[in-house]
Amino acid sequence: MPALFIDVRVADDASKDGALAKKLEEVCPVGIFVATDAGVEISEENLDECTLCDLCLEAAPKGTVQVIKRYEE
Repeated sequence: MPALFIDVRVADDASKDGALAKKLEEVCPVGIFVATDAGVEISEENLDECTLCDLCLEAAPKGTVQVIKRYEE
């Protein structure tokens, strides 16, 4: 069952940004972000590999990427 503890969301308008998609794919050490022709996609199978490093949050404009800790909800 993927994404048991973590969920990652990218704002709709930012998800279509090809440059941001490539940047997120590059900075994520566990392959959560995948750059496609349509923008950024989330690799659901890699979500629980998230190390909470915040590199995606630092690489993206403020508020466009959210890392949600489901165990704190």
